[in-house]
Amino acid sequence: MVHVGIGYDVHQLVAGRPLVLGGVEIPHPLGLDGHSDADALMHAITDAILGAVGEVDIGHLFPNTDATWHNAPSRIFLEEAARRVASQGGRIVNIDATLIAEQPKIFPHITAMKANIATALGLSPARVGIKATTNETMGFIGRQEGIAAMAVAAIDLPEPTN
Repeated sequence: MVHVGIGYDVHQLVAGRPLVLGGVEIPHPLGLDGHSDADALMHAITDAILGAVGEVDIGHLFPNTDATWHNAPSRIFLEEAARRVASQGGRIVNIDATLIAEQPKIFPHITAMKANIATALGLSPARVGIKATTNETMGFIGRQEGIAAMAVAAIDLPEPTN
């Protein structure tokens, strides 16, 4: 039985931090602010996977009040989400995600992002879709104050035995 989950994440752009999206450090004068590496793409995908299997969200599993996760690579969060899918006898069918940012240009980095996400989830990169769009200069994203990500995960889980 296929279950679907959605995820959304947003982080503010600030000086003095690297910009990490999909596990790729992208040259840019600003980076995303957050307790971990603030990889909004990986965070949205993690929440989509967790939602599909009925788990709590990323903030409950990896709270920003826990020093363990300070500057942690978000790949750890994806790997834990995949582990939870496997513990329920499931498998990740595919991931589809969209990054929303005015700058920098995302397209040149998508292949590397797909590879990083696929590796963390034990998937073929062909099962990971990543797109990018702008906010047409509107709102905080349009003013280049932050970057957002949305994701959907399809998870095949066994039928319940109850």
